[in-house]
Amino acid sequence: MKIAFFEIEPWEADYVKERLPGYEVWTSQEKLIKEALPKELDFDAVSVFVGSKVTKEVLDQLLDIRVLTTRSTGFDHIDLTAAKEKGVRVGYVPGYGDNTVAEFAFGLILDLAKKIYWGFDRIRETGTFSFDGLQGFDLKGKTIGIVGTGRIGMYMVKIAHGFDMKILATDPMPRPELAAQYGFKYVPLDELLSSSDIISIHVPYLETTHHLINAGNISKIKKGALLVNTSRGAVVETDALVKALHEGILGGAGLDVLEEEGAIQDEKALVLYGHPEEHNLKIILENHVLIDMPNVIITPHNAFNTKEALQRILDMDLENINSFFDKKDVKYPVPGN
Repeated sequence: MKIAFFEIEPWEADYVKERLPGYEVWTSQEKLIKEALPKELDFDAVSVFVGSKVTKEVLDQLLDIRVLTTRSTGFDHIDLTAAKEKGVRVGYVPGYGDNTVAEFAFGLILDLAKKIYWGFDRIRETGTFSFDGLQGFDLKGKTIGIVGTGRIGMYMVKIAHGFDMKILATDPMPRPELAAQYGFKYVPLDELLSSSDIISIHVPYLETTHHLINAGNISKIKKGALLVNTSRGAVVETDALVKALHEGILGGAGLDVLEEEGAIQDEKALVLYGHPEEHNLKIILENHVLIDMPNVIITPHNAFNTKEALQRILDMDLENINSFFDKKDVKYPVPGN
């Protein structure tokens, strides 16, 4: 059996090879995208990360593929319909970073609330040891609105509880027993937007969550509130976000994810291979506007990136692969696949 791992670092490659004895393991640090397919394509199993785009065209070139795994909780970079039609089982990694992503999200919140980055940047760039213009605010007593109370969202609740914050949440499948345990309240999204000092998003990217925060509801946000997104970029409509920041509806934003972040990540590839119909150039330009805004912190989809989380990701990915070859199915199948 031949197994390919894309977007994998050298230490990760050594790790998976050691734990897959008896298999032929092929590794690459490159993404799996249709514009730059490798010469070798005769893989029985393929493992990717979020930068890859496993479209129908890509799957059609992988003639021998039987199982596809993604080393992520999100799976919007995979054409699940095409995979199902081809008979390819798709596995993912649920729950690897409950605390990891929540800790990062709170890092962004603290950075924005306490103006930590701006103080550091002032000293580094100007040598001025002054706190003028760096006044922040306490988290204690403030209201945080958590959009999505799955694994990561619930860890956010626990952290916010420790900061003595008031907690609101919204979720299509509320968990009243946890609300009672941690003292938070479920409310409709519009009420959460209008009542929260800080809004943190923790939902998967699905058709139902596409532009969940949009031009139609962003004006309902409490004036001056902070927005933090560590889920998926397209959960927030970029055009609406830029306008809300410009008009002062939002006091600031901490963004680990962006719409069209793949194009921002590799603009050279966009120039060489991109097609206008596949990329929203307006959003790409708006991302650069966000990067230059003084009240916005943007990080490169890095919330998952800790030693412990990466270890858990690899272990669960290997469980999926071994389970398929041992039992003819992945251990953690993508919902609906």
